[in-house]
Amino acid sequence: MAGNIKTNAARLLDRAKIPYTLIPYTVDEDNLAADHVAEELGEDIRRVFKTLVLYGDKCGYIVCVIPGNMEVDLKAAAKVAGAKKVDLIPMKELLPLTGYIRGGCSPIGMKKSFPTYFHSTVTGFDTVFVSAGVRGLQIQIAPDALVGYTRGTVADIAVPM
Repeated sequence: MAGNIKTNAARLLDRAKIPYTLIPYTVDEDNLAADHVAEELGEDIRRVFKTLVLYGDKCGYIVCVIPGNMEVDLKAAAKVAGAKKVDLIPMKELLPLTGYIRGGCSPIGMKKSFPTYFHSTVTGFDTVFVSAGVRGLQIQIAPDALVGYTRGTVADIAVPM
């Protein structure tokens, strides 16, 4: 993908006058995992955040943005979202719900705004990486700008894999 292609997420950040950098990487269709993305970027996996969409019994849809080397803690995510139970949504629901595909899901610019929760380690870095909304492109952005733009909540919502 050419670096000059703007995704919806990038256009929204431009409109909000939030600085970021678009970083292309080589996609491996057989390995969409965050560790592959981190390797391609030459970055610490703890700075490469993945965006997961969950559904809770009392809260509806929520978005969890967690480090690439962790997995979402369903109990902790349910607690911060005010639900008894949350689960990852079925993959087939991701595109119609968010406008994004697996491996290209960004916390920025989903079709609708959902409550968004960032793992607490997000604030420990000058910049972090999240999907730009397509496979093969990441957004490098300051965590406070990202959390602020998404009206996110920072919480302990992930555990090591």
